Amino acid sequence: MSSLKGKTIFMTGGSRGIGHAIALRAAKDGANIAIAAKTAEPHPHLPGTIFTAAEDFEKAGGRGLPIQTDIRDVDAIQAAVAKTVDTFGGIDIVVNNASAISLTDTAHTSPKRYDLMHQVNIRGTFFTCQSALPHLKKAENPHILTLSPPLTMKAKWFKNHCAYTMSKFGMSMTVLGMAAEFSDAGIAVNALWPRTTIATAAIKFALGGDAMMKASRTGEIMGDAAHWIFTQNSREVTGQFLIDEDLLRAAGQTNFDQYRVDPNTPLQEDFFLPD
Repeated sequence: MSSLKGKTIFMTGGSRGIGHAIALRAAKDGANIAIAAKTAEPHPHLPGTIFTAAEDFEKAGGRGLPIQTDIRDVDAIQAAVAKTVDTFGGIDIVVNNASAISLTDTAHTSPKRYDLMHQVNIRGTFFTCQSALPHLKKAENPHILTLSPPLTMKAKWFKNHCAYTMSKFGMSMTVLGMAAEFSDAGIAVNALWPRTTIATAAIKFALGGDAMMKASRTGEIMGDAAHWIFTQNSREVTGQFLIDEDLLRAAGQTNFDQYRVDPNTPLQEDFFLPD
């Protein structure tokens, strides 16, 4: 399978950033995109809402379904899944993209931020998968893709932002467990992570401003990597922690300059990469 035409993707988050890039690439094939995210009103600093994203997907050649959803609320997830199935007839792919971040050390992590990261990142991922599971079992080539890192259990990844790392690795643990659990049903469960930072609004405002943006790649590299995963046999490519560049190189991609924001600025590696 080389095209996602007619396939239905249920994505958490995705009004901007990496999720938006993944959905846009699928929409170019003619995929249906249900975007379950909280951003219904424009943010004062961050562009994009579920409605502008759905318009982008329509313009690209797909179909967009914006569903305002707080994925900390299981009832809201289940309602979003039901609306997606009612609209498009099923679900072929789930993308666990929604994520909360706070790069604070232990002393400076508030209970509110801790709870937000764990409720969105781990709990939201788990119950999104659970809610979509009956529909994925009916799909021809079902995939779950979680945007989380390899389980590289090194102290250096925990020492500066322990709570955040715990929440991201919790997402990865759902990949490890569910890939084995769902294998008999033929549902692929994989993780995807970027080798370099990706030029998103979150990078600009939360991490490094314009300098970090110049040292990043565009979201299109993650879109192309996710597209490759979705078009593979779900019984053959599962249980893997994939890095965008490595995956695309193995698939025959040679031109990575196309993804660079600034060809003259050295690239910044992302967190959590294996040594």
